[in-house]
Amino acid sequence: QVQLVESGGGLVQAGGSLRLSCAASGRTRNIYPMGWFRQAPGKEREFVASISYSESTTYYAPSVKGRFTISRDNAKNTVYLQVNSLKPEDTAVYYCAAQTRSGTYSSRGNYDYWGQGTQVTVSS
Repeated sequence: QVQLVESGGGLVQAGGSLRLSCAASGRTRNIYPMGWFRQAPGKEREFVASISYSESTTYYAPSVKGRFTISRDNAKNTVYLQVNSLKPEDTAVYYCAAQTRSGTYSSRGNYDYWGQGTQVTVSS
């Protein structure tokens, strides 16, 4: 089994930045793509970004492209999400997720493990 723990969330003003981290532990040898999703109050959980194991491929939701950057450090079993130019609509709980095999990057059902989330709140 794999455990994922997110950190780095907080309260920021519009235009501010945060760096979210997701540390994986347990049986991580078969971890391939990792991604970030978010869920705002009253909304469905939505795809934000994903990255392949080798970092050769990244994907971003149109709403965050150009503002967010996903990266990973496989030696530390950690994935990051740098979030810049934050907007109030970015307010959500951000979840880290991992796939044990490559799958559709934006499909929630293709992710095998999930963290408990970290809260990002952006004030206007």
